[in-house]
Amino acid sequence: MSKTKNNPTHDPQAQLAITWVKSAIGYNDRQRRTLFALGLRRRGQTVMHTDTPQVRGMIEAVKHLVMVKRVDA
Repeated sequence: MSKTKNNPTHDPQAQLAITWVKSAIGYNDRQRRTLFALGLRRRGQTVMHTDTPQVRGMIEAVKHLVMVKRVDA
C-alpha cells in the first residue's frame, strides 16, 4: 500500500494556500529556488497548490518562510 493512502492528512482533493511571509534574505540559494519553484515571486504573495507529497516536501524545506492553510475543495 502507498503511504499516501494511509495518511489521514493527505487528501488529493484538498488545496493548499501557500503565502510567503518572511524575507529570504540571508537564507541559502536553495531555499530561494524552492520558493520560486512553488510559484512565489514576492513576499505577501499567495499561491494555490494541490496537496501532494512533492508540494509538502517543498513546504517543509521553507516552512520558516511561508504560511500554509488548507482549503477544502
